Amino acid sequence: MRSNTQTPSMKNQSIVGILLISTLGALSTGCGKYEDGPDFSLRSRASRVANTWKVESARQGGNDVTSAFTQYELNLTKDGDATLTANYALGDVTFEFATNGTWDFENKDEDLKLDFENNDADETYNILRLKEDEMWLREKGGDLELHLEPK
Repeated sequence: MRSNTQTPSMKNQSIVGILLISTLGALSTGCGKYEDGPDFSLRSRASRVANTWKVESARQGGNDVTSAFTQYELNLTKDGDATLTANYALGDVTFEFATNGTWDFENKDEDLKLDFENNDADETYNILRLKEDEMWLREKGGDLELHLEPK
């Protein structure tokens, strides 16, 4: 007659196997927060947002509107501070626009809210992709999509 008892080493292997499968399952379903990825990152969301960003490309209503955003620079710190600057040239004269504010995650970290001293610059974006060298945003309630890269 055969016994159904497991040795201690077999029990340990079973427990390790169950923990490994549970951990991998949680990582594969819990980390893919954004529509365009990444599926997994060891860096926190705040540390991936913290950067000085420039617009690499912009699309609105299916049209390329990148040229309307090339003068902008967005600096976001890990502590939640934000600065938006833009340089406009009119002939030989250059004008600088700058406003300070804050950024924060909303909607279970799916949205990025920018709140500036100049309220005209305030906006909330749905985060499509968030990597340390890429941030893709879609304007909430609009059709503007921005692909940002580090300056």
